[in-house]
Amino acid sequence: MTDAEEARAELLRLRGTIDNIDAALIHMLAERFRATQQVGILKATHAMPASDPNREEQQVARLRALAADANLDPEFAEKWFNFVVAEVIRHHTAAAEGR
Repeated sequence: MTDAEEARAELLRLRGTIDNIDAALIHMLAERFRATQQVGILKATHAMPASDPNREEQQVARLRALAADANLDPEFAEKWFNFVVAEVIRHHTAAAEGR
């Protein structure tokens, strides 16, 4: 096998790994949203606020530390979390409004 063929085979292997990781991430996000949907229903049922700034602050600190330990940019982890939380709050608000 030539160097170019070996490089192409390695590229395909790495892309397969990336595809598998992406699929796992989507399934994990779906599981996370199922759990947060239950939280949203509970909050709506008991007239609790859609967001919990104290909980979110604790989660940001925890995820930043986990990211640093995993050699991932903590700023990226925080941005990801804020993106997900915005979607969760949108779901909770919709549940509270009875949508």
